[in-house]
Amino acid sequence: MAELQVRSLSGDSISLSDEQLAQLGVRGQVISPNDAEYNDARQIWNAMIDRNPGLIVRCSGTADVIQAVKFARQHNLLVSVRGAGHNIAGKSLADEAMLIDLSPMKLVRVDPEAKVAIAGPGATLGDLDHESQAFGLACPVGINSTTGIAGLTLGGGFGWLSRKYGMTVDNLIAAEVVTADGERLRCSSDLNPDLFWAIRGGGGNFGIVTSFEFRLHPVGPQVMCGPAVFPFAQAGEILRAYREFCATCADELTVWAVIRDAPPLPFLPPEVHGSRVLIIVALYNGDIAEGEKALAPLRGLGELIADGFAPHPFVGFQQAFDPLLTPGSRNYWKSHNFTALTDELIDKLVDYGGRLPSPQSEIFVAQMGGATNRVDSTATAYPHRDAEFIMNVHTRWDDPRQDQTCIDWARDFYEATRPMATGGVYVNFISEGEERIEGAYGANFERLAQVKAKYDPDNFFCENQNIKPQ
Repeated sequence: MAELQVRSLSGDSISLSDEQLAQLGVRGQVISPNDAEYNDARQIWNAMIDRNPGLIVRCSGTADVIQAVKFARQHNLLVSVRGAGHNIAGKSLADEAMLIDLSPMKLVRVDPEAKVAIAGPGATLGDLDHESQAFGLACPVGINSTTGIAGLTLGGGFGWLSRKYGMTVDNLIAAEVVTADGERLRCSSDLNPDLFWAIRGGGGNFGIVTSFEFRLHPVGPQVMCGPAVFPFAQAGEILRAYREFCATCADELTVWAVIRDAPPLPFLPPEVHGSRVLIIVALYNGDIAEGEKALAPLRGLGELIADGFAPHPFVGFQQAFDPLLTPGSRNYWKSHNFTALTDELIDKLVDYGGRLPSPQSEIFVAQMGGATNRVDSTATAYPHRDAEFIMNVHTRWDDPRQDQTCIDWARDFYEATRPMATGGVYVNFISEGEERIEGAYGANFERLAQVKAKYDPDNFFCENQNIKPQ
């Protein structure tokens, strides 16, 4: 391997010889820009992110992570960390940095009697669902099976089960963390509780989590769920009815609203494909017959184009939207939290939903509340326990020539809805803007900065939605 140039924490370039690289001492693969695997190894989900690490260390286990951190500290190297590489902002990659790649660490182990799962940082939601559903168990996670469990959890994590069982961080029992000095620490409510508090929403600022221990709950394996599709022309009326329906939902029921062009799904008539629609997506976490009763009123919200409500395997429903979120497209997101869907907000949703900038773009409104809001805002680093709805403006396209058009539309929509929002934001939905990081943590921000100063005073872990030590 030829001598490599890797960026230092101070910004200058450091030369690493073959002899120095041999001191890494990892069992996993070490990849340089000269290797045939390099281009594939540096790819992440969002194709807008095109960065070139100076060195990639693919870790096979905790020992490799410890070695990589100690090597980087010894040589004062800038480091980025990747789990499954799904983060919208692309913080897992930095030009000329040393990438600590956790993607090979995918092991998931389930104890069905204890209702506990242990997952590695390279595991995806699909990996966790697959193992836990074999025993009729699940953890509240996100809605796209290719999302990495590490990034999702460290930012908070929510999905179809959260109104019943809470956020992903509310179901984290313990974690193993490699700190900035290369020390392995276990943290829980009893052990290093300040670190445990911080990683439950504070992102990758405090160390590299090499193992997550989750509480599991009985789910399915069949659940009543699916989408109901309506004409976009009725969107304003249906969203107002949706607002009233959500106000009386049981915790077992979660209902999201999505504005997008109809994908070519088999249950949709071919003549509808590509036309603007409003999709109401719901899941009832409980008895199938009770779920049928709970979802039935949603069919009457408007003139149905298609009704996909039916019993489905939970693990399959978790993968249902994967085809709309495949890697390789350009993505830019904007997000707000809301305590209510006001008439003014609904008018904006319809206005901007009527002029989506690309066929793949969508606006989704996720219903929160329930168990997610029965946790004190200071109990975890994730603070948004007042959010009843989270909106993600998901702009997605393939042609780089559309960049400015799509980004401008998302920013305009974001600004138009800002007056109705809480000012908070889900950190995993931030595409850009350091000013949004304080909004992601609210009153918890100062405490997070203090924990950062304790565990990473030099801001070694800085390639993230960064909280500077204080």
